[in-house]
Amino acid sequence: MSKRDYYEVLGVPRNASEADVKKSYRRLAMKFHPDRNPGDNSAEASFKEAKEAYEILSDAQKRAAYDQFGHAGVDPSAAAAGRAGGFYGAGAGANFADIFGDVFGDIFGGGGGRARGSQNSRGADLRYNLELGLEEAVRGTEMRIRVPSLEPCETCHGSGARPGTTSTTCPTCGGHGQVRMQQGFFSIQQTCPNCRGSGKIISSPCSECHGQGRVKNMKTLSVRVPAGVDDGDQIRLAGEGEAGENGGPAGDLYVQIRLKEHSIFKRDGDDLHCEMPVSFATATLGGEVEIPTLNGRATLKIPPGTQSDKVFRLRGKGVTNVRSGSVGDLYCHTSIETPVNLTKHQKELLEEFESLIRAGGSRHNPREQSWMDKLKSFLG
Repeated sequence: MSKRDYYEVLGVPRNASEADVKKSYRRLAMKFHPDRNPGDNSAEASFKEAKEAYEILSDAQKRAAYDQFGHAGVDPSAAAAGRAGGFYGAGAGANFADIFGDVFGDIFGGGGGRARGSQNSRGADLRYNLELGLEEAVRGTEMRIRVPSLEPCETCHGSGARPGTTSTTCPTCGGHGQVRMQQGFFSIQQTCPNCRGSGKIISSPCSECHGQGRVKNMKTLSVRVPAGVDDGDQIRLAGEGEAGENGGPAGDLYVQIRLKEHSIFKRDGDDLHCEMPVSFATATLGGEVEIPTLNGRATLKIPPGTQSDKVFRLRGKGVTNVRSGSVGDLYCHTSIETPVNLTKHQKELLEEFESLIRAGGSRHNPREQSWMDKLKSFLG
């Protein structure tokens, strides 16, 4: 009986990538594997056919020969050898988990179903909260900070072993750092409980780091804060985090900016806001008010009849954006100040002034008159 075309068996086109071939084979093997279809001769035959097709098409040289000469171009002995000790082991009843170990290994943290061995792990990232005043954040500054961190032990140079001694391979996992547990069809890899994933045993630990290879230390770093940073911004210092294990690379340090509350200004992105008290007379008659800015003093003209909560905008008096370079604005919110602690004479003058205003009707107090009209309408 003639064999079917291998591409037809796997259900892939002739220009299929290696990944597509592998994906299709996994799907068919999952479906027809004898462990999942006990006693089903048809499923076993389909599984063998798919396996044979995969062994040819997954090998670049065999695939090239097959594409050129068909089944005649594939060496039967090589195919037989592949079936004897290939992808899933001897016989059609090979261990189901060995085929899909890389799949289930990814799911259960087994590193692709293959023993990972003792790996150099990257150190943890650290975060440092840096408090700045508004002026420091706006203009930029350079700060020196002290950060607690784990650093490589200078005594054992990070090995964890006492000087003059060396670590030995873990007998439990054979230096792989993981052990395999068989559960039915599934083979699950777990961290070795004996060496805790390092793959080695330290019989004579370093007295300084107690076999950890790292020690706690305080280090002083210089942080350049660019002009315009805002609350919540981060500055990354590469390689200034915790030291890695087994000689692995160090993590990073993230400096988190926190702005202190300012006595005058409130920041909103690149804009600044401030409350500007204005006297009753200045708000009524108009005048000039001196206001502070980040670059010195400025004079603001107050038009006659200015009401409370009126906002004056000063363009370009805000913060320079740290990324775009654009400059925000300064918004001054007026707050009309009511006179307090008046003398008897001042009160008499104010009462006389109030009488004159009342005599003028709504011309002097349009907002009050509008409010009274609304109140009358509401009360019926």
